[in-house]
Amino acid sequence: MRYTASVSLGCDTVKEAAVRGVSLRAASGRDHNRHMARALTYAEAVAALTGALRFGTNPSLDKIRALCELLGHPERACRWVQVTGTNGKTSVTRMTAAVLSAHGVRTAAYTSPHLAEYRERIEVGGEPVSEADFARAVSAALDADAALDGEPATEFELLTAAGLWLMRDLGVEWGVLEVGMGGRWDATSVVEPQVAVITGVALDHMRHLGGTVEEIAEDKAQIIKPGSLAVLGPGTDAADAVLAARAGEVGAPIVRVREDGGLVAWDVVAVPDRPGGPTRLDVLSPLAGYTGIELTAPSYQAPNAGVALAACEAALGRALDRGAVRAAFASLRFPGRFELLRESPQLVIDGAHNPEAALVLAVAIAEAWPDPQRRPAVLLGVLDDKDAEGIVRALAPVVTAFVCTRSASSRALPSADLAAVVERVTGTPPKADDDLRAALALAEDIGGGAGVVATGSLTVAGEVRALFC
Repeated sequence: MRYTASVSLGCDTVKEAAVRGVSLRAASGRDHNRHMARALTYAEAVAALTGALRFGTNPSLDKIRALCELLGHPERACRWVQVTGTNGKTSVTRMTAAVLSAHGVRTAAYTSPHLAEYRERIEVGGEPVSEADFARAVSAALDADAALDGEPATEFELLTAAGLWLMRDLGVEWGVLEVGMGGRWDATSVVEPQVAVITGVALDHMRHLGGTVEEIAEDKAQIIKPGSLAVLGPGTDAADAVLAARAGEVGAPIVRVREDGGLVAWDVVAVPDRPGGPTRLDVLSPLAGYTGIELTAPSYQAPNAGVALAACEAALGRALDRGAVRAAFASLRFPGRFELLRESPQLVIDGAHNPEAALVLAVAIAEAWPDPQRRPAVLLGVLDDKDAEGIVRALAPVVTAFVCTRSASSRALPSADLAAVVERVTGTPPKADDDLRAALALAEDIGGGAGVVATGSLTVAGEVRALFC
């Protein structure tokens, strides 16, 4: 059985006049009258975005549509792969962009959140855009926002508008966009994607998306639009009926990626036996078999690889070059996703922030530390809107001990509160320190030669990474 994506090669060459006029506005708020004939510096752009965080989220596409209209509709300038899902969407976004780039397509990736600095969120050809380009793009988005009435744009709306503007400005053919949250009202949904990817659906962001898997799936399913091809990852089984109904409603063909029985399937040939070791896998699609793929990551990335290859086949409308696929995966790194920061003693960071991701992380720990008597300690920091108990339950069977900490995020759970959760689950009171550096030292003492895994949120992963990178 074969499928043919309703997507043609290449990108429509849309060279609309870019918006060049920019205004410098105070990071603390909107100022329609303060105009300067220069772009912001990178530091000023970051300050403006940070200031916009206080505007929270906006469950509407009206603002991003208005911004894009003033910017000359950059959302129409490229072809798009849009990626949503409870877990795995950043990895799938990076993989998809890397494989498309390896086929000679000028490709951009838009991801969130960042680990160290904002410009990580927009990559072209596998590299973060320059500070100057990032600042130009944010300047254009801010200038457009200054011309609009109503509430100021949120941080994510500004970033998304800036990213789309810059992709057009840099001549990108395919943009791979990671949804920030959900799908229905996410700013990235201003685009009409040729390929709509849903990696999986589980309980997360329940305050915003709904209290059941079905409600969350309904929100994420809205990225499937007329003209899209839907790629459904292995984590979508529980919500398949909801997603299939949406695809049927808009006439979108579906490619299901499953370990067994999917239109696209994968097979793990070898798993890592140490942190930083390779996974070897094969992926089989109706168009081709991709054997000998090797990536520096745990085996939990294998399903994501299958999803990414399905997305790339759909985007290009043909089988992929096997050599290009192998080269793309061999070069990939996954910052903040089971990332080895230090060899001895081993220090790994992972952004697992919900029970499903923690279960996947537990499998990776068991692979990388095969001796059950020599497992790492976990430095744990969780945000206050996450299921801390579920995360602890998932990790407890494969770790030596927990040390609790608190990241710099305003949403971070105090380490003492997290320690109470750990004690309730494990029966053992853990060590705890709100100071992340001090807590890491405690974890290193406990982990000894087996090392430490720092996890529970991307903020913890990013702050630990900043100590070593």
